[in-house]
Amino acid sequence: MATSQPYTVACEGGLVTASNQIDLLRNPGAATELQNFEVSVEGGYRRINGYSKLGAGSATQPTGSGDTILGVVPYADGVIVCASTNIYFSTDGITWLQINRSSVSSSGDNYTTFTGRSTLTRTSQGQCQFTLFEGAAYQYGQLIIADGANKPFAFRMEGSGSLSSRTFYAEEITVNSTKSVKYITHHDRHLIAGGVEDNLNTIYYSATLDATSFSGTGSGSIALTDQIQGLASFRSDLFIFCKNSIYKLININDSSTVAVVPVAESVGCLSGYSIQEMAGDLVFLAPDGLRTIAGTARIGDVELGTISKKIQPLFTTLAKNIDQYRISSVVLREKSQYRLFYTNLSLGENAQKGVIGTLRQEGFEWSEIKGVEVTAVGADFDATKVERYYHGSKSGYIYKHDDGDTFDGVAIAARYKTPDYDYGDLGTLKTLHYCKVSIGGEGEVSPELQVKFEYSNKDIPQHTSNFSFGTISPAAIFGDAVFGTNVFGAVINPMVRIPLQGSGTSNSFSVLSNDTKAPYKINGMYVDYIPSGRR
Repeated sequence: MATSQPYTVACEGGLVTASNQIDLLRNPGAATELQNFEVSVEGGYRRINGYSKLGAGSATQPTGSGDTILGVVPYADGVIVCASTNIYFSTDGITWLQINRSSVSSSGDNYTTFTGRSTLTRTSQGQCQFTLFEGAAYQYGQLIIADGANKPFAFRMEGSGSLSSRTFYAEEITVNSTKSVKYITHHDRHLIAGGVEDNLNTIYYSATLDATSFSGTGSGSIALTDQIQGLASFRSDLFIFCKNSIYKLININDSSTVAVVPVAESVGCLSGYSIQEMAGDLVFLAPDGLRTIAGTARIGDVELGTISKKIQPLFTTLAKNIDQYRISSVVLREKSQYRLFYTNLSLGENAQKGVIGTLRQEGFEWSEIKGVEVTAVGADFDATKVERYYHGSKSGYIYKHDDGDTFDGVAIAARYKTPDYDYGDLGTLKTLHYCKVSIGGEGEVSPELQVKFEYSNKDIPQHTSNFSFGTISPAAIFGDAVFGTNVFGAVINPMVRIPLQGSGTSNSFSVLSNDTKAPYKINGMYVDYIPSGRR
C-alpha cells in the first residue's frame, strides 16, 4: 500500500486573476477567487465585516425617501450627507438637520435663526467631494463641498451638546463667476478647485488662509493643456490628475515662481473619486489599473508604479466600461486597506462589486467585494479622534461601513478558492485522505469545504456535496472572553481535521459560507494524500 504524503500551504498572495493555471502551481497560497474576504495584515484571508444602518432600527433617510446618496463624510460628532438637492447633518442617523441655508450671518447663526433661513437649493446636485479646511479658530474645521453642478458650499459648526446650543456658519463660494466646481482639495493654506464649468483645463487656488475668496491676496489660476480629472495634495506639492497626463503645482505661495510642471505625459486618471492617500503614497485609477505616485530619494522627484497587475483582467474590463459606473474609494487605515467601489446604478445590489487592496510588506494583495452597493463612501476622524467609516447607496440610508456580521441583516456570501494543486507531479493520480485547515473564528462559525478535481473537469467524477467544518467556537482570551460564547481551553487558530474523498491528478479547495455569522480567518491548510499510478 502506498504511503501517504503531506502538503502544506499558507494563505498569502491574495487574489490572482492574471496568471494561468500552470503558473499558479508555483503560487499555491494565492486565491483564484476571493469574494467577500480580505487579506489580513497579519497574514491569512479573513471574511469581511458587513455594514449596518446608522441609527440601527430607528434609522431614517435624510431626505425622507429613497434618494441616492451623493456624498457622505464624518464631521464633528456626526456625519454630513448630500442627497437630492440638499445637504444634511446628523449625530445619530435618526434626526437630520438640513444645512444648505442661504444668507447666514458672517458671525454665525444660533440654531433657531439658522433653521429659519431659506433653503439654498443645490440644483441637480451630483457626486460630491469634500475637503476640510482647518484653522486655529475652527473647532471642527470648515468643510467645503463640491458636486460638479453648483458652486462649492462651505459649512462649519461650533459648540457641543445639543444642536440647539451650537453656532452655524454656511455660504457658497464663488470660484469663477457663477460656474460650478467638480473637484476640490486643500493645499498649503489654499483651497484648490478644478473641473470648473467651461474651464475644465484650469486650476484655481484661493487666497491664503481664506477658502471663501478666489480674488484676495495669494489667489490665482493656471491653465493646463489637458482636462482635469482630480486633485490631491501630497507632501509639498499639489498633484493635478488629468485625462491623459499628470502635473504638479509647485511654489504656490510665491507668485514669481509658482508653476505647473509635468509628472507624466502618457499616464492619466480615469476618476478623481479613486484618488486616496495611503501609507505615505497616492493611489489612483489609471487606464491600466491602479497606480501610485511616490516620492523618490531625489528631492522633488516622483515615480509612478502599478500595483494591480495581479488582477489586471478586472481593471481592463472596468476601464473599458468606466462610463457605466459610479466610482468611489476609501482608506481603512487600521487595516492598511484601500477600497475601490464601482457601482452600476442600473443594476441591483447583488450585482455591485468592489476591490480591497491590503498593503503588506510584499506589496498590495487583493480581494473582491460583491453585494455591497456604494454610491458614496467617506472616512475621517470624529471629534473624539476616532476614525469612522460610512457609506450610502440608492436606498437613501447611511450605513456604518465595515461594521457587523451581515449586509444590513442579509447573509454574507463568501468564497475563497485555491489554485489547483498538483502536489509536485501533474501526471500522478492522488487520492485525498484528509486535510487540516487552520481557521480562527471571531464568533461561532460553520463554513464548508468544497473539493474539485482536475480543474473542475466535467468528465471527472466530482463531489456534489461539501465537507463540513463542524461548529467552530472562538477561544477564550483573558479580558475579552464572553461567558457562553467563547470556549475556555480552546486554541485561537485550531487545525480542523476534515476527512476527504475522491481522486485526481490535481484538485482545488474552496472555503464557503453564506450566513449571518461572525467573520473568520483561514490561515492555511495541510493536505494528506496517497499517490497511486500515473495516467
